[in-house]
Amino acid sequence: MSRAANINRQVPMDPAGIRNIFGANLRQLSSQYPSIAGLCRELGINRTQYNRYLSGESFPRPDVLHRICEFFNKDARILLEPVDAIPDGNSELLNHPSIREFLGQNSTNVPEETVPTGLYRFSRRSFVDDTVAMMGMLLVFREDGYTFLRGYEAKDAMEQQGLPTTGPAREFRGIFLLQEEGVANIAARRGSITCSYQFLSRYPSMDGHFLEGYSARSVRETIRSRRVERTVYEHLGTNLSAIRHTARNGGLIPFDQLPKFHQRLLRLDEPFR
Repeated sequence: MSRAANINRQVPMDPAGIRNIFGANLRQLSSQYPSIAGLCRELGINRTQYNRYLSGESFPRPDVLHRICEFFNKDARILLEPVDAIPDGNSELLNHPSIREFLGQNSTNVPEETVPTGLYRFSRRSFVDDTVAMMGMLLVFREDGYTFLRGYEAKDAMEQQGLPTTGPAREFRGIFLLQEEGVANIAARRGSITCSYQFLSRYPSMDGHFLEGYSARSVRETIRSRRVERTVYEHLGTNLSAIRHTARNGGLIPFDQLPKFHQRLLRLDEPFR
């Protein structure tokens, strides 16, 4: 049954029913603020009229409804659905009607057993210097039904490209998407107009949770740099010694300083196909 059909079946569509749903949602959203009077001032809405919304006696004009939705970062479904069932407006991009059937919930619902939450050690050959490896650490976390990643580019790699090395300039973030044979992610630095794409699948290992695949950069082909490299993720869990070692020794390093299992999975002596 379609979403619209579910709404029609479950929600009374008469004006009184809509006012009651909206009033209940507005009371819940307003409860986050210490003062209704102060909230009304921020919204630019008369307090007497706002109380009528809260009690379900009336609902707002379209322009006032838009102002309320913008303020609470919700959409107009607060007239029809319980507010707890409505994602924040900022979390709706991949469920936009234009791409919902292609990159919607089926893609963004990445199971915990596929990519566990927590810290990871990752490695690959350097894109800009093929004589050394890149080793770093990133965090996988989940919010609002999505699986995200966050990390920092190594300072020496940023210096090598003539880029700033401050924390904000080095930070990157991305999102995971479920694929037929694994997961993909797309990530970028703050304000960057380039990004990276990775495809990863789980490698069966008794030693821990490993993902192997490749990384690709969204840059044009050049003689001096590489655009695609094999990549390994290792879920570190509570392995404090591995976490400390990666934090101290990450960056551009000789290949023989990579963990042995990373060397094995990267197959550095074989061309990438």
